[in-house]
Amino acid sequence: MLSVVVLISGTGSNLRALIEAAAEPGYPARIVAVGADRDAAGLAHATAAGIPVFTVPYSAYPSRADWGEALRDAIDRFAPDLVVLSGLMRLLPPSVVEAYAPRLINTHPAYLPEFPGAHAVRDALAAGADRSGASIIVVDSGVDTGSIIVRERVDVLPGDTEDSLHERIKPVERRLLIDAVRRIADGDIDLSDPAAPASQARHPHR
Repeated sequence: MLSVVVLISGTGSNLRALIEAAAEPGYPARIVAVGADRDAAGLAHATAAGIPVFTVPYSAYPSRADWGEALRDAIDRFAPDLVVLSGLMRLLPPSVVEAYAPRLINTHPAYLPEFPGAHAVRDALAAGADRSGASIIVVDSGVDTGSIIVRERVDVLPGDTEDSLHERIKPVERRLLIDAVRRIADGDIDLSDPAAPASQARHPHR
């Protein structure tokens, strides 16, 4: 059974979907804790499911490095096999990435390497793209530059706003995350092999 810590910053819609999937019989992963960098509304999903929560407020530390050390200490208490960033709106310090990579994955609302960064949906619309997407990647020290585990296209429709496009991307992102965690737990995706995530991106599992 793969043990997972999930980190969030907001409402935790992806987290809620993963909690529901992990509660299903036969799902090969369990969420052992959920953490946040602020008093995030999404922590309530974990509390309702009886999952331990922790908060490491970014504002409470004098530097990003100090915050990262505290975050790593909090995560280490649960000794996870995998750390999932699910809407964590904070760039992890190198010390945290080095501690968990490649067992550290992130969701992103675009078809990477297109539109990295915090405003992916807005950037896709501003660029006049006719398609965007969703991706699950291995986290590295860059901004959405890690190896791609899986990704899927989502069409941009005439008249789309940032909200309407994002609402269509979110279900795809959730499905990809649930499937990626399952396949990591089953050994279908080997995060220790840098070539494995890239091959999965070329041949996405549906």
